[in-house]
Amino acid sequence: MLQGRDASGKDGVIRKVIGAVDPLGCEQSSFGAPTEEELKHDFLWRIHRRVPGHGTIGVFNRSHYEDVLVVRVHDLAPKKVWSKRFDQINDFERLLTSSNVVILKFFLHVSRDEQKKRLQERLADRTKNWKFREGDLVDRGHWDAFSKAYRDVLTKCSTTRAPWFVVPSDDKDLRNYLIARTIADTLDSLDLKYPKAPKEVLDLKIE
Repeated sequence: MLQGRDASGKDGVIRKVIGAVDPLGCEQSSFGAPTEEELKHDFLWRIHRRVPGHGTIGVFNRSHYEDVLVVRVHDLAPKKVWSKRFDQINDFERLLTSSNVVILKFFLHVSRDEQKKRLQERLADRTKNWKFREGDLVDRGHWDAFSKAYRDVLTKCSTTRAPWFVVPSDDKDLRNYLIARTIADTLDSLDLKYPKAPKEVLDLKIE
């Protein structure tokens, strides 16, 4: 799960780190503003339906945490609504981990100066400026409010079963290495085994 401010490198991580994973064993999901259909359901509905099945790596570009970040900062729901979501998220992630889903949550921490540099580069690059949104500057104007919201997320929703990893992201190579190393170490700790081929397959003779 990748969370971070605009230009923190979520797409870059997916391209550089997750791009090395066999696509047959990987699913990617991006979560922007909820659709009309999604708004008819509880805020976790669109997330739960994208949780990968056992044996598959799922990558979330943004996630259910948008509903205690963007929703909070832009006052899209009253505090009495979004403040309850911390416990709801913890319950949801507890349900997943108790069903043998392994959760890794990465907060890509980019500095204000580095974000400014990357946004300027994005705007000047015709191969990237199509990604630029006016909303990027609006969110940048709420830097302190987002910082406070992220602190609450990291404090209230980092658990033993579903920890948050704060990844320094001004250095792209360091960012990618730390995330790749954490994923690799986690996979190693699961002591995974290759599935056994059926006897009838092993008995096949190739002429």
